Amino acid sequence: MPLSSYLGSNRRGGGWTQALLPSSSSVTVKSTPKAHQPRKPRKRTALLNFLFTNFFTIALSVSLLFFLLTLFLFGIPKPISSHFKPRSLSRRLSSRRPVTRKKPGSNPYQNGAAVDITTKQLYDKIEFLNKPGGAWTQGWKVSYKGDEWNSEKLKVVVVPHSHNDPGWKFTVEEYYEKQTRHILDTIVETLSKDSRRKFIWEEMSYLERWWRDASDDKRESFTNLVRNGQLEIVGGGWVMNDEANSHYFAIIEQITEGNMWLNDTIGFVPKNSWAIDPFGYSPTMAYLLRRMGFENMLIQRTHYELKKELAWNKNLEYIWRQSWDADETTDIFVHMMPFYSYDIPHTCGPEPAVCCQFDFARVHGFFYGRCPWEYHPIEIDQENVKERALTLLDQYRKKSTLYRTNTLLVPLGDDFRYVSIDEAEVQFRNYQMIFDYINSNPSLNAEAKFGTLDDYFQTLKDEADRINYSLPREIGSGQVVGFPSLSGDFFTYADREQDYWSGYYVSRPFFKAVDRVLEQTLHASEMLMAFLFGYCQRIQCEKLPTMYAYKLTAARRNLALFQHHDGVTGTAENHVVLDYGTRMHTSLQDLQIFMSKAIEVLLGLRQEKSDQNPAQFDPVQMRSKYDALPVHRAISAREGTIQSVVLFNPLEQTREEVSPELQHDKSKIFTGRHRVHWKASVPAMGLQTYYIANGFVGCEKAKPAKLKLFSNLSSIQCPTPYDCSDVEGDVVEIENQHQTLTFGVKHGLLLKVIQKNGPQNTVAEEISLYSSTGGAYLFVPHGEAVPIIQSGGHLVISEGPLMQEVYSYPKTAWENTPISHSTRIYNGGNTIQEFLIEKEYHVELLGNNFIDKELIVRYKTDIDNKRIFYTDLNGFQMSRRETYHKIPLQGNYYPMPSLAFLQGSNGHRFSVHSRQSLGAASCKQGWLEIMLDRRLAKDDGRGLGQGVVDNRVMNVVFHILIESNISSTSNPVSDPQPLSPSLLSHCVGAYLNHPLHAFIAKKPQDINVQTHWRPFSPLTTPLPCDLHIVSFKVPRPAKYSQQQVGDPRFVLMLHRRNWDPSYCRKARSECTSVADEPVNLFNMFKGLAVLNARPTSLNLLHEDTEMLGYTEQIGEVSQEGRVIIPPMEIQTYKLELRAHQ
Repeated sequence: MPLSSYLGSNRRGGGWTQALLPSSSSVTVKSTPKAHQPRKPRKRTALLNFLFTNFFTIALSVSLLFFLLTLFLFGIPKPISSHFKPRSLSRRLSSRRPVTRKKPGSNPYQNGAAVDITTKQLYDKIEFLNKPGGAWTQGWKVSYKGDEWNSEKLKVVVVPHSHNDPGWKFTVEEYYEKQTRHILDTIVETLSKDSRRKFIWEEMSYLERWWRDASDDKRESFTNLVRNGQLEIVGGGWVMNDEANSHYFAIIEQITEGNMWLNDTIGFVPKNSWAIDPFGYSPTMAYLLRRMGFENMLIQRTHYELKKELAWNKNLEYIWRQSWDADETTDIFVHMMPFYSYDIPHTCGPEPAVCCQFDFARVHGFFYGRCPWEYHPIEIDQENVKERALTLLDQYRKKSTLYRTNTLLVPLGDDFRYVSIDEAEVQFRNYQMIFDYINSNPSLNAEAKFGTLDDYFQTLKDEADRINYSLPREIGSGQVVGFPSLSGDFFTYADREQDYWSGYYVSRPFFKAVDRVLEQTLHASEMLMAFLFGYCQRIQCEKLPTMYAYKLTAARRNLALFQHHDGVTGTAENHVVLDYGTRMHTSLQDLQIFMSKAIEVLLGLRQEKSDQNPAQFDPVQMRSKYDALPVHRAISAREGTIQSVVLFNPLEQTREEVSPELQHDKSKIFTGRHRVHWKASVPAMGLQTYYIANGFVGCEKAKPAKLKLFSNLSSIQCPTPYDCSDVEGDVVEIENQHQTLTFGVKHGLLLKVIQKNGPQNTVAEEISLYSSTGGAYLFVPHGEAVPIIQSGGHLVISEGPLMQEVYSYPKTAWENTPISHSTRIYNGGNTIQEFLIEKEYHVELLGNNFIDKELIVRYKTDIDNKRIFYTDLNGFQMSRRETYHKIPLQGNYYPMPSLAFLQGSNGHRFSVHSRQSLGAASCKQGWLEIMLDRRLAKDDGRGLGQGVVDNRVMNVVFHILIESNISSTSNPVSDPQPLSPSLLSHCVGAYLNHPLHAFIAKKPQDINVQTHWRPFSPLTTPLPCDLHIVSFKVPRPAKYSQQQVGDPRFVLMLHRRNWDPSYCRKARSECTSVADEPVNLFNMFKGLAVLNARPTSLNLLHEDTEMLGYTEQIGEVSQEGRVIIPPMEIQTYKLELRAHQ
């Protein structure tokens, strides 16, 4: 949605009119470089005499040498032709220098990418003073000499667009009925009238909905407009996804869902990305798009000071390269818009008061607001066309001086624009008159026309092919010559002054957690469905997966919808959040029912293999409604019966214990129920069944934990059947064979961690509240966070043979404390869980006491990190963060989708893994703080029109890891490259974000009845520990039987994680190998033959791997089945599977 420049009206920024008006104290700065001063003449020398004597001989030799060098470097020059060329259907392949390939298994961060610009360098350089710039408030007074277009005319591509949010102030269905269906109707009708008219469309969620309603004639017209180039689908994802909170699995799913529907329906595959509204940008998105076959990107919302710095140096167009990529295989071309917003006042040029006059939808008769600068648009006619055209051309020229080429992009649109025929006609008609005037006057040295995004990029690259815009010593790229290369991310976004958009990292955290649960469940369901189809040998067994295919598709689309930049961000109105939550809850229930039935088939229990009978199993965790926490289903086995529990997970888990269940209630700490833990060994991607028996001597008997109790609030009654004792002393400890944790009894907070084979670490836990006046988008703290935990409260210590826990219900100033928390460590025979510390925070930020408060947990360690820390980007890669004094606290907060860590000069590392996206900062040395929830009554002026007070009761779970390096490691202060997690850290994150899926039999069985459930262990051997299966699925389950036998109907997507070898591989007991050696897909599955395997793009639509930027080795899989994946890469393969007879 736009940061609109007019008062009290549209999105994210109404009310900033004065700041956009020209300032009388503006600084005039020309955008043309200073002329060089002439050098003083020197005295003649003997050398000069020689040169003058042999002048013609030397000049001829030098000219010939220069001519030969020019031919060698640039080839034979092309003939000059029209600047507007027809669209090329093939990718432009230009190579300036040979690209070397790194060996598989090498550390990609050792050398890192060589680039011209890093976002860290920009942050180091910029002073962040917010100096006023005049008419262009956040820039300078732009001017030009007038001869810049004498040799290469200005080519203006005006791109009409309409930004349609799939949910924000209205639900996706409400928006569709009110506006979007009419917008799509308008596009079809108005573009069909005149072939010069162009348009772009982004969101497939709306297009698919319109397609269902549209007549055959409208569908045909739409398809024809796409095919003849008048209408371009840009991005083509289900939504325009957020880039801070979304996990890369969900991003791939949402883009693939949209792209595949588009290709199946219209036969179009997008190659240009359009992301004008996400609140900051991640290089993960650039990588995924590149590996999907996209060629170009457009972005808008980056920090206004970064825009100014890039514009000053003509670097707003660049090649985005991943920080680890030394081979230029991830390069993708990016256009960054220069100004405050993507609405019409901020897109034609640097002066919004002028540009607003050319938003013809604001003339009387339409419902859009008038221009706040009091200069309003007027209809174009023959009397005023010259003056109007020259005024607009002046803006175009000024804007073009911010870029290197003479090809200029001018978006023409806003939120939900072109809603009626009249509105579209007034825009197209008036602009066409202006274009006709400009194009009919050659002396203006300009051409202007409507175009698509592809028209712009093709025109720009044609110019860049003819004219080399590279600067001296510029690294650039072999992909597109003439532009700088850049690495890094664009967080945290600020649109003006000190308004940093870091609040949305945490807004509505309950639904951010549900998002990840749906991801995990979809990931597992797709895997089970693939196995059902794969092991099926006759048509009858396809009934179950085929009948659930539409629900699986609905789940993909509901997950995709929530990735929208007002969905997972938590920045929609309350009833829209309810709609998102209900959709996700419905899909969770559908997927769990499917999984319950699928495991019956795979275990040999459901013989008819159809959907007629109810499932015999229930999921262990059940949610009663969309905004309720999951409740564990109780197991109640009578005397002489057994209860079956089936576990599904791609990784091994270790849990064994029995202990009481605790709850957030100071008057009743114990619920009366008990938690059962046991050691489980589950095969990779397989199933394992366990039995809980009552009265069977063959089973190991559960052992109750020993309890220690402390309370200053009220007495705690010892629950049956546990042995209880009182806590003695001021501190209490729990320990396993690797670490000892010390807690203060009075406050119930963690104080230190002692590694048995390493150092003692101070980890002082603090729970605090910020006072704030922000809103859904902005974090606006007032002063420091204030600790809220007082002396007293409840403390329960559970000590069992395999799990120990400290539970604290702390005392605070409020009757109903907003938080309680548990700290757990595990035993279990050198397993991954033994090395981690599990923290679970139960948060209830409810009621008027916590209005305008933001709740954080802060870990004060003794690590000398120099306020440098690392957070992940989309669960895919790490980014180095540095706390700057010149930026306010809110600007030093960064997204933490799943991991943050500190590292000291001695190599000590403190990592926090999260199972949901949140925000993190390191305000002082050794500190890592993470925001848990926020409750804000006021709107923050970005168009939402409400605060965030619909908080839900929720649990936040962290897995903390403390590590010491075993070899030399890079210094975080001097090394600008991001560091990688250790192999153990990757495994900890995988366990947290891909937990066991547990199912309990609905009915207990008699203890004497023999069960003959076959085992299910589908892999011939576990995969290497650094190789992650992003997805294993049938992408079109509803069409499975309709596809030709032999065609690949399965998809396997693999991600090779990069890990820091300077840390001990403590995960060695679980890790049989790492992916330095090839993995053979042909021998991957038991009982399944891989008949056909071929590499494909991440969106499954391209099979030209060179076009995708992959190394040559990926193409060899079809002959030998051998897969070699370099660190950090994601590779996808289409497979055809057939069960052995």
